[in-house]
Amino acid sequence: MVLVFLDPAFPDGRPADASQPQLLVTDQGATRGDGIFETMLAVGGAVRKIQAHLDRLAGSAEALDLAIPGEEEWRRAITAAVSAHRSQHPPASAADDELVVKLVVTRGVEGASTPTSWVQVSPAGAAGRRQRETGIDVILLDRGYDSDVAERAPWLLLGAKTLSYAVNMAALRYARKQGADDVIFTSSDGRVLEGPTSTVLMAHVETSDGGTSVKRLITPQLDSGILPGTSQGALFAAAKAAGWELGYGPLEPQDLLDADAVWLISSVRMLAPVNRIDGTEIGTPSVKKELTAELNELFAGIQ
Repeated sequence: MVLVFLDPAFPDGRPADASQPQLLVTDQGATRGDGIFETMLAVGGAVRKIQAHLDRLAGSAEALDLAIPGEEEWRRAITAAVSAHRSQHPPASAADDELVVKLVVTRGVEGASTPTSWVQVSPAGAAGRRQRETGIDVILLDRGYDSDVAERAPWLLLGAKTLSYAVNMAALRYARKQGADDVIFTSSDGRVLEGPTSTVLMAHVETSDGGTSVKRLITPQLDSGILPGTSQGALFAAAKAAGWELGYGPLEPQDLLDADAVWLISSVRMLAPVNRIDGTEIGTPSVKKELTAELNELFAGIQ
């Protein structure tokens, strides 16, 4: 792992030893989960969707009233961290040349006014690559909020990517105890929301009156209190250019069960086909395989 802290005294960031303690025990990111983060994928040394992630980081910071370094400072630190990792740990092959690039900002030490910010780079795990290829089984879990709560209670920070991920991780542990790989959250009023670390996508293939195939890609509506997905946004733009129709919820669990294909999409795992939801097989294998291959090709072209 490589760490680079954003520090005004170091224009390209301050390298730090990841094997040594770096945070004070009073840092509010550790004591309260008070902070934000972004996770990106670097392939062949190039970080994908960097502008979208920086934009979302800024949005999360605004939601938390958190002052963060400027975009150019982040870009320089990201470049330094990725370059250092590739220099210290050269990839064995092109297939192994994927890095997880995490941007983290905490509110800093209690009583101080300066946030703690750093870039963390580590190898991408094999599990994500495997799930792209084999697909995943998921279960539906009630998040405990209705779909309008984000508008009524903005202090819940449902549209921000905060460090407070204890609930998300608990949901994943629960799913694995049930024999599943992942989770799709639903609202208490029966709407499909998102995964703990991903965005939900579904597709329908229909035949028009003229006999042509119409492919429609759908995701839950953002105003239901979900995190705006950078990967979903980029893939929607690519799919639209390729002739797909697009849609934004509201979605109910039955919509997923009736879909020709369902995926969970995220920056590092990318597009993971959903094989089963609560034990029910999703889609037709041949159609799902064809749609997944097409979307993977579109997603691979995203920078």
